[in-house]
Amino acid sequence: MLRSEFELLLNQTLSPNRFKDYAPNGLQVEGKKEINRVVTGVTACQALIDAAIEHKADAIFVHHGYFWKNETPQIVGMKYRRISALIKHDINLYGYHLPLDAHPVLGNNAGLADAIGLLNRTGLQSGVAIEESIGVVGELKEPVSVSVFRAMVEKAVEREVLFECVGDRKIHRVALCTGGAQGYIEQAIDAGADVYITGEVSEQTIHIAREMGIHFIAAGHHATERFGVKSMAAFLSEECGLDAVFIDIDNPA
Repeated sequence: MLRSEFELLLNQTLSPNRFKDYAPNGLQVEGKKEINRVVTGVTACQALIDAAIEHKADAIFVHHGYFWKNETPQIVGMKYRRISALIKHDINLYGYHLPLDAHPVLGNNAGLADAIGLLNRTGLQSGVAIEESIGVVGELKEPVSVSVFRAMVEKAVEREVLFECVGDRKIHRVALCTGGAQGYIEQAIDAGADVYITGEVSEQTIHIAREMGIHFIAAGHHATERFGVKSMAAFLSEECGLDAVFIDIDNPA
């Protein structure tokens, strides 16, 4: 597949034009014109680049790429080593941030929602279509205890989570937004959720949860954002005929 065809495929699938993002979505570093072998991962760190080089990849697809707003523009130090490795090995780098969070089938939020069995899903942002919402609200098939729900989430993200339990009320209505979205907890409250799941926690988040009576889970930024890049590897391989593989560079954060 030509590089131009590959980017068109990604843009048609993920619709980046719907989002006002913090970094450019699409091709960030240009490599070879023909793309057949793709590595996907959460972040374009040096370890993922090295793994892609070893895998002889033509392209890397990530959720966290480069050139973020307010990032220093100089290509020196760590940034130089990463970008120079991509250029030296002629590897294309594609980054898709909010579009990969929000995609209702392939996205991070969809993947976590699938893993815990959420039904009747709507967008977390009031009045925003689920395809454009940065977050999801849904319901479990039946209410479960906090201990059962914690086990469900930990199985989904394959790690222990921080669970601020504010009582023994069973959990039925769930709001979630993967990554560093602890600031959306009040939107989860407005949506009538019994629990809010995200990747990170701030000091004030715990006070909000306690005082507003909503269970809160911080399940890991990296752990909650593996879903989208895993799904993209499967999509590119099974639906598009490319040699695509997800490589996990573990991160406890």
